[in-house]
Amino acid sequence: MSSPHRSVGVMLPCDLPADDVLPFARRADELGFDSVWVVEDLGHRGGVAQAAVVLASTSRIRVGIGLLPAGSRNVAFAAMEIATLAQLFPGRLDVAVGHGMPAWMRGAGAWPASPLTLLEEYVTAVRQLVRGGRVRDDGRYVRLDGVRLEPSALPSPVPDVLAGVRGPKSLAVSGRVADGTVLAEPAAPAYVREAVGHIAPRLPHRVVAYNVACVDEDPRAALAAARPALEWVGEPDWRAQVAALPFGDELAGLRARCASRAEFARRMPDAWVAELAVAGTREQARARIAALREAGVTDAVLIPAGKDPSAALDSLATVL
Repeated sequence: MSSPHRSVGVMLPCDLPADDVLPFARRADELGFDSVWVVEDLGHRGGVAQAAVVLASTSRIRVGIGLLPAGSRNVAFAAMEIATLAQLFPGRLDVAVGHGMPAWMRGAGAWPASPLTLLEEYVTAVRQLVRGGRVRDDGRYVRLDGVRLEPSALPSPVPDVLAGVRGPKSLAVSGRVADGTVLAEPAAPAYVREAVGHIAPRLPHRVVAYNVACVDEDPRAALAAARPALEWVGEPDWRAQVAALPFGDELAGLRARCASRAEFARRMPDAWVAELAVAGTREQARARIAALREAGVTDAVLIPAGKDPSAALDSLATVL
């Protein structure tokens, strides 16, 4: 397991045009970001395939997959994919496993009766397999009869396997079985502190926090650019992440009064946007990242806001 460290990464947007994917990753590498994270949202590009091409097209930057839904892949074959990437690109891969969005997973016929049980069994088995263990498990979901990876397929160093989760019970599972936790956006310091309390890790444990980000010499322009990317935070699936904030109840009330997500985003006060994103001048963004680190974040991952994510990379890099 890697020791907790401090890094600043960037997310590769899932809807980036295909021709822009590799230039985006290469530019992030050139600018000095510590990591680039790819996502696997239903209907978009696959996480493993994206990670493979980004790793092959860059020379230094770490690549994180955040996240692979546990219900979508057999655990033994997922471990093979993870081990292969980690072996071919030593020390440059991080992988997060999670529940996946419930509506997506139900639509794909892959939502389990007990998401918590599946996650715990799955992460435990993946970690054992990529470490060379022979796994015999007759669990509720993970059933392996002496499966192991061949010595020729084992990676060195072994990649961290994290859990991408939100709620208290899932965070506790992450603390028990994973090498770290990925907190989806918005991950404000108050939520991070609450999440770390639920994780209660017994061993070194990374905390990766995603946040919408925009850096601009005009702080009002930065907030305006970040605002549309926050239109989802009033939806029920995000409740765990905003309930800990001082305005959590007010935010829920505003969303209930708005006819659409777009209206909700327009009506959010600037102070809320500033709390829910890393947005402002370079100095303000750096201060926000420092506050996240103080709350327990080891890996701050910035999600470029605005109409041109590739162009936003250069301004985001000023926080490095």
